[in-house]
Amino acid sequence: MGLREKIDADIKDALKSGAKDKVSALRMVSAALKNKEIDKRRPLTDEEVIETVRALIKQRKDSIEQFAKGGRQDLVDKETAEVALLEVYLPKQLGREEVEALVRDAVAQTGAQGPRDMGKVMKALVPMIGGRADNKLVSELVKSALG
Repeated sequence: MGLREKIDADIKDALKSGAKDKVSALRMVSAALKNKEIDKRRPLTDEEVIETVRALIKQRKDSIEQFAKGGRQDLVDKETAEVALLEVYLPKQLGREEVEALVRDAVAQTGAQGPRDMGKVMKALVPMIGGRADNKLVSELVKSALG
């Protein structure tokens, strides 16, 4: 079962169980996926579904930040719940130690000497990580390894 089918099945389960917030969030994901399928004029691959879910999570996190600044705790809670729901569809994230080990390997592979070589290291590292870690964290770890 592909990721798209799993999301559709989860919508049906949420409808049966009466979980209105979950249904709302999953329908939003489904609509975003459908729009992307229309744009591409073909069914999405699992990688494209993951990419779309990541974009939706990023939007939610930006909204959480703005709502927190505006003092809207009710909306912060709603968006936080949606982020938690969406993260279920992402691959298992790597821990900090695992990312550090990959950074050391990439630095050794590329022969990077200093901060100027960050681009080389990132180019080698991104395929190894495959979206299983936050790029901000990866960037920070590469900077500290090269600096």
